[in-house]
Amino acid sequence: MKLKTLLFFYACTTLITCSSEDSTEGNSQTEIPVSAEVMYFPPSDSDTWETKSISSLGWHQDKVQDLLTYLQSKNSKSFMILQNGRIVMENYFSGHTATSSWYWASAGKTLTSTVTGIAEQEGYLNINNKVSDYIGTGWTSAPLEKENLITCRNLLTMTSGLDDSQGDDVSPANLKYKADAGTRWAYHNVYVKLQDVVAVATGKTWTQYFNSKLRDKIGMSGSWIQSGNNSVYWSTTRSMARFGLMALNNGNWNGNQIINTTYFQNAVNTSQNINLAYGYLWWLNGKSSYHLPQTQLQFNGKLIPNAPDDMYCALGKNDQKIYVVPSKKLVVIRMGDAADNVNLALSDFDDVLWQKINALIN
Repeated sequence: MKLKTLLFFYACTTLITCSSEDSTEGNSQTEIPVSAEVMYFPPSDSDTWETKSISSLGWHQDKVQDLLTYLQSKNSKSFMILQNGRIVMENYFSGHTATSSWYWASAGKTLTSTVTGIAEQEGYLNINNKVSDYIGTGWTSAPLEKENLITCRNLLTMTSGLDDSQGDDVSPANLKYKADAGTRWAYHNVYVKLQDVVAVATGKTWTQYFNSKLRDKIGMSGSWIQSGNNSVYWSTTRSMARFGLMALNNGNWNGNQIINTTYFQNAVNTSQNINLAYGYLWWLNGKSSYHLPQTQLQFNGKLIPNAPDDMYCALGKNDQKIYVVPSKKLVVIRMGDAADNVNLALSDFDDVLWQKINALIN
């Protein structure tokens, strides 16, 4: 009888955060007691996703509305927080729903990084080899001896040495020599050549290999859609959260090591000595300095001062965000239009958003 009473009390006091406009739509949820939890992974073949209440975590329920108001005022379409894999907040704005797709923009660079690592662990390529070993010479307009300095690792770390002022077009005429590979960090669309490398090395199309080795294994939905000279990934918010959860677990999905742990740890740590806040197409917080797109200036201090030092993140144009915080077992997702002005990766929005998240969780 005492057990039934305790269970009834728990059920009555449990609170799941949702608002009428900003609620989970069309997906079943089950809450698990915090005392019994282990790292959770949603089933790959189901929309079921366990939840956790703000009250069970000891977070500040009175700070939720301020966070949601800020998100809505900054043109957000969706927002999610996972803690230890379970949904704590899932909110949608302005007609966007749990089944709506949205673009990842450059946050999808991390998908390319991950699949490149998978192809390497399967023996199809070596990131230390030059790009021309896979796609042939003449893929740039640089002198051959300079082109042959560019390795797959240089594309992963944004150190190709190619001129980043030529726009997003990655045809050979636009890929001009600027500096020797490895000597200059510049945010450049040339990273997409890694998708060509993977396709040639594996003998499959990029989409086929991506779907079979990553997307389908962790239960993501979504697809690559051509946009100008770019192939951009579109998916639901929950699919983005699935990828973030895999990243939180060092490339592991419910006991299945999707990507080699060593490679993944290299991807989310400083990859070169120019931009300390950059790994293999991942942005890194907590470093002593950082560089930003379209500038060669070095900025002192952390990338996002209000965010945890151990956070790594996928940042995309117009404020598409995946924040991963191992120390707090958090994954935070934001999709939407630009919070303020158009930006390529980072803006003041990140720091203010984390100020409000901190007010909630600390």
